[in-house]
Amino acid sequence: MQIADLGDVQLHYRIDGDPNGNPIVFANSLGTDLRVWDDVVARLPAGLKIVRYDKRGHGLSSCPPAPYSMGALVRDAERLLDHLNLRDCVFVGLSIGGMIAQGLAGKRLDLVRALVLSNTAAKIGTAEMWQERVKAVQDHGIEPMADTVMERWFARDFQAKPELQLWRNMLVQQSRAGYAGCCAAIAGTDFYTPTSGLRLPCLGIAGSEDGATPPDLVRETVDLIPGSQFHLIQRAGHIPCVEQPGEYAARLSQFLREIGHND
Repeated sequence: MQIADLGDVQLHYRIDGDPNGNPIVFANSLGTDLRVWDDVVARLPAGLKIVRYDKRGHGLSSCPPAPYSMGALVRDAERLLDHLNLRDCVFVGLSIGGMIAQGLAGKRLDLVRALVLSNTAAKIGTAEMWQERVKAVQDHGIEPMADTVMERWFARDFQAKPELQLWRNMLVQQSRAGYAGCCAAIAGTDFYTPTSGLRLPCLGIAGSEDGATPPDLVRETVDLIPGSQFHLIQRAGHIPCVEQPGEYAARLSQFLREIGHND
């Protein structure tokens, strides 16, 4: 475990794989930490430098005063990659991580050579919906909404498994302020125009039973980028890297080969 001190925030990150390999960076979803990628990372081919991090207010990273802007989350990712001297990475973003990916690609194309936009969109929900979520978390914490979130995160089959409790625990143990802060960032984000200006390889991934970012929403965003690809994972909800890590890793590995990032 390592910490990057970026001044106003300290980000927990982890590097696996080949330290001299082509870089791939993973940004996770709201209410999770970098462990959501464990089973995907274990299945990736050799020759990659695999970087994962906890965004501000999540996991083992610090929690600056909320609310946050999407610009701050994008800047955190930018400064982390600069701190690690990474260039030309493939950036894999899940949910809010996919919004960070879009913002980073629009700002620093020297850092990002390809995008994987997983279970995300240029705009997710409405500002009013997220503001209500912020107030609910501030007033009552995350626990009262945890069961509803699990229904959006996971397909019905997975909800019957004992492991569900592990992911529920991960959610409720996140910082209340950090969770609410990132909800505020999503509330203020609409990337339709900047994302439609991107010109780089892009793979979209969706889960057939995703209750947070349904497949059509993911496809609509990915289609903004000319030449992009789209892959639907069956029997998966909002976090297919947990439910279907084998298929997720296989499709991601195929994309890396196609763009020449992993020969």
